[in-house]
Amino acid sequence: MSDTAPADVLLLHHAPLRRVDPRYLSWSIDISVFAGGLWWEGATRARRGVGTLPVPPLSLDSKKLDRLVASLGPAYLRIGGSEADKIHYFEAPPGEKQALVLKREQWDSLQAFIARHDLGLIFTCKYGLFRRSEHGSWEGGELERLLRYSVERGQRIDVFELGNELNAYWAFHGLRSQPRARRLAADYDTFTRLVRRYFPQARISGPGSAFWPRLGETVRPFSRITPRFLASLENGLDIVDWHYYPFQSERSPVRTRAARERHMLDPRSFEDFARYSRQLARLRDRFQPRAELWTGETGSAQCGGQPFLSDRWASSFWWADQLGMGATLGQRVMVRQALIGGDYGLIDRLTLKPRPDYWVSWLWRRLMGETVYSVRSSDPRLRAYLHAHPTRDMRTLLLINLHDTPLAVNLEGFPEPLERYTLTAKHPGSRRLRINGVKPSLRKGRVELGDFPPLPVEPRLPPRSISFWLLHP
Repeated sequence: MSDTAPADVLLLHHAPLRRVDPRYLSWSIDISVFAGGLWWEGATRARRGVGTLPVPPLSLDSKKLDRLVASLGPAYLRIGGSEADKIHYFEAPPGEKQALVLKREQWDSLQAFIARHDLGLIFTCKYGLFRRSEHGSWEGGELERLLRYSVERGQRIDVFELGNELNAYWAFHGLRSQPRARRLAADYDTFTRLVRRYFPQARISGPGSAFWPRLGETVRPFSRITPRFLASLENGLDIVDWHYYPFQSERSPVRTRAARERHMLDPRSFEDFARYSRQLARLRDRFQPRAELWTGETGSAQCGGQPFLSDRWASSFWWADQLGMGATLGQRVMVRQALIGGDYGLIDRLTLKPRPDYWVSWLWRRLMGETVYSVRSSDPRLRAYLHAHPTRDMRTLLLINLHDTPLAVNLEGFPEPLERYTLTAKHPGSRRLRINGVKPSLRKGRVELGDFPPLPVEPRLPPRSISFWLLHP
């Protein structure tokens, strides 16, 4: 196996390009997992946007889960997902059999969880399953009971959003349920006024439209609602957010880019994120210029992730790249679907074992700070991103080698590299990885950066590796 031709990485500007939120790397727990609805593990298909198998409600009282979460903070925790639009708060309406209910004790447990870990809470509020004629007259009585309950107990909700992937209602709930952009904007204005009455300091996020690889926001004007929605709002948004998965799992009824190993290792698969991110930024600048831009939900593959792939080393390359690319493109927050649950969860729901993407996130949190710089790679299969270090007076260069051979790297305009942390695995389908040659594991419930002695920087990257190079100030 011969080496690939050397690649050049150029520092474009010494001044920072932008900054991300301190909670940039954030994550979700799907409402189906949290409250005990229909979910993906073991399911072979999707049914109206959700899995087909019921799961028990998730307990947030596990000490092991607490330790794993504590190592990824600070962060936002989003409670959302497809069943957020059908769930009932605290009690089911009379006569509705097998209703999905968010119980008071579950809500209180969630509030205790976010307080323990100082998490910001993003909550997807119920929009409902309407006929088209009812859109524009959303009524928030059920939500108001939850808001009143939370305020009376001094509980926390930092970001509110109304409905989940409202541009895809036609796929999840039938053609006649799809809201038109202007009617949705009217409902959002009603929603915003209600939220402000109880949580005046909270932020409002929307519309959370789903963008598909290669297609974007799909059919115009039926489901491409974001431009007209943003233009029609009377009350401005604090956050313009969107949902994006670069691949679709075999459960997805439509696959514009199937989750396959070759796709996950092809840098061309990563570029749609940049295209749609810039598209959203232009719309934000035009219609909601004061709003931040967030990726409100993202994971390796739609419909729960791809079995035997989304939980393996192959999935870590798009994730590391999208974290770096999103920061460069002005995404202030990146919300990973999911912290736990599904094949795409950072943590296995049944065993509470961290997966490869967890360790990528763990290293990002320790080595990549809020200040973002602009760099360029001469090789499309070498992805490069530069941040200030979060705690030390130095910078961290993230290098993602997608080649299946070693790659020599020439740095131009950078300070001297001092040390590195490199993630490798035996092959793309590996469940296990190593950091500087050491298998990461919890020791007495903890893992520290010191468990992986830093290595001197070598001018060659291992094949299919993710490296963090710490550079001299």
